[in-house]
Amino acid sequence: MRSARFIAQNAPWLGAGFVLTFLSSFGQTFFISIFAGDIRSAFGLSHGVWGGIYTLGTTASAIAMVWAGTLTDRYRVRVLGPVILSGLAAACLFMALNPVVWLLPLVIFMLRFTGQGMTSQIAMVAMARWFSKIRGRALSVASLGFAVGEAALPLLFVTLMSFLDWRLLWGLAALAVLSGIPVLLKLLTEERTPQSISTKDDALGMEDRHWTRLEAVRHPLFWFMVPALLGPAAFNTAFFFHQVHLAEVKGISHAAFVALFPIYTSIAVLTMIASGWAIDRFGTARMMPIYQLPMVFSFAIFAVAGTIWGLVAGFVCLALTTGANGTLPAAFWAEFYGTAHIGSIKAMAAAVMVFGSAIGPGITGLLIDFGIPLETQFFGIAAYFLFVCMMATLGIARTSIPARV
Repeated sequence: MRSARFIAQNAPWLGAGFVLTFLSSFGQTFFISIFAGDIRSAFGLSHGVWGGIYTLGTTASAIAMVWAGTLTDRYRVRVLGPVILSGLAAACLFMALNPVVWLLPLVIFMLRFTGQGMTSQIAMVAMARWFSKIRGRALSVASLGFAVGEAALPLLFVTLMSFLDWRLLWGLAALAVLSGIPVLLKLLTEERTPQSISTKDDALGMEDRHWTRLEAVRHPLFWFMVPALLGPAAFNTAFFFHQVHLAEVKGISHAAFVALFPIYTSIAVLTMIASGWAIDRFGTARMMPIYQLPMVFSFAIFAVAGTIWGLVAGFVCLALTTGANGTLPAAFWAEFYGTAHIGSIKAMAAAVMVFGSAIGPGITGLLIDFGIPLETQFFGIAAYFLFVCMMATLGIARTSIPARV
């Protein structure tokens, strides 16, 4: 009942977050990778070369995020959001019309920077700043846009690919993004907090103070958390990036593979909602060291799964971490470092995550070209996530946990 009242009272601002996270889908790997086979065929690319192009464009977007992400501390969502969405629509149109392979890195840069990078950044920073005591629930509701995009768009566009050219579908994606701009402006007729001006609602972090970005990156905790930032970004991205190839390896059709996405998304949504409640109840310090453990089991299962039901089990484990990952990191930075400079701090964290999403497809694609099967690589990825959990445990254990209000 209280959750329903919370959503009703804050519907415009939560709705704005949902719209932004949903529209970010058009710059996310799970959407771009739908077209991997067509793109490689159109431009004559191997798995390694296509992965390298993706890595180059995404790495450039990570570098740009270090600076551009700070804009969320200076401009309101109503101002910055439409500008970034216009850029995302232009990037989709660029993909639809691009005739030459040497422009592909620029196309990927634009899609990743405006979609995965800035659109997500604006949404998450807004939720972290606009809400304090109920930050977890706000982040979980807004993050439903990610989940809806993952569940609906791959299935829809793979179906449309049966009778529409892939370039035309990118044109439709551009129109979808543009249609979201008036919706966003309507929802934000009045913003909840004038975020570039007011500081009265800013929440303090460790040592009862606000941390600047420079202070945050000099603090050991930030670097203990870097593996946790890199992991899901790198290897979730790699998993979905190679979905066409993985379906072939597992001996099922691509359509059958993406038909499992709604199961994955349903579990992720439930986990996302539960994690939002848990953040408000327990804080992020207890949750960060353990929430990536399901990834260990997920990739181990994907390595050996030989049936649809095996893949379902892997997707369920993957979703447990993916759902929590939609809320936990954003809440973590606000809880430990305060919200006065949350845009700048999260921009650095976002740059690390975007960089992770850049190297994941590149490394795995190169290893495929070198003859190392994707299923074999999954065992190494599982071991990496064990390392992540140990690092997060050590980092938080040696840090003064901020008081919760």
